[in-house]
Amino acid sequence: MQLENSFQVGAPPERVFEYLLDINKVVGCVPGAELSEVVDQSTFKGKVKVKVGPITVAYSGTARISERNDTERLATLTAEGRETTGPGSARATAQMHVQTAGEGSLVRITTEYHVAGRVAQFGRGVMEDVSKRLVNDMARCIQANLESDEPAEDDVAAAVSRSSAAQATVRAAQPVSAFGLLLHLIAVRFRRLFGRGSA
Repeated sequence: MQLENSFQVGAPPERVFEYLLDINKVVGCVPGAELSEVVDQSTFKGKVKVKVGPITVAYSGTARISERNDTERLATLTAEGRETTGPGSARATAQMHVQTAGEGSLVRITTEYHVAGRVAQFGRGVMEDVSKRLVNDMARCIQANLESDEPAEDDVAAAVSRSSAAQATVRAAQPVSAFGLLLHLIAVRFRRLFGRGSA
């Protein structure tokens, strides 16, 4: 199944693109997401709690930035996750494109994903609604962080330890779709890059 989402941010596209690929910055902006480990510059592990309708599922998985083009401000991220308490699984590929939009930026995210298990019973309409809410929450958080002009955070260990606290203070977890793991990990990458640009 493919989903398309977009949001606008009042910051230059170069800065937005850098922020969106920063694992330490974005993790706190994704409802239900938690960064577990940074394997290397492009590979990381995390967890996300997914609520679709009456079902709540926790996924644990790994994602990596498989392609990155700074000139075109394009990035592709792939992720795989498994339920922590069940046989379900999810895998996804997301492409992100940051474009100029007036004095700010337009972020487009196209996600191709497949889910197995309990979440698979829900149709496209439900998944689209959930993904839109997730992206809207992310966008508000990212915008707020840019406007607050936070200093860059280069300490990965510190970022991991504070990810749970960050998501609690920024916004309470909202229902997220099964592709939330992928968006979580994209978002995670986003945050550090924005902080670096605002320094």
